[in-house]
Amino acid sequence: MIERETVQKIARLARLELTAEEIEEMQGQLGRILSYVEMIQAVDTEGVEPTAHVLDVTMTLRPDVPADSGAPPSAYLKAAPDSGYGFFKVPRIVEGGEHGSV
Repeated sequence: MIERETVQKIARLARLELTAEEIEEMQGQLGRILSYVEMIQAVDTEGVEPTAHVLDVTMTLRPDVPADSGAPPSAYLKAAPDSGYGFFKVPRIVEGGEHGSV
């Protein structure tokens, strides 16, 4: 089983506050996950080619060409609840002015 201190360190790195009961539960869960990973690592994969998908599937893509929407941008702005300077106005959800926010 994974050690209690290891679970506490993982919780601290993930910025999680765990109760004593949750730490015990995580010990068991993480232990089972690690046991499963060990079992998977024990599988002999010699001679098996790596795959991204179990089936040989290729994705069909459409051409990336601009299409005319039929209406000028001003028509969309007129339908918006609030707009200004040619843009949609939306409520501020981030405080402060760092990282290029206005």
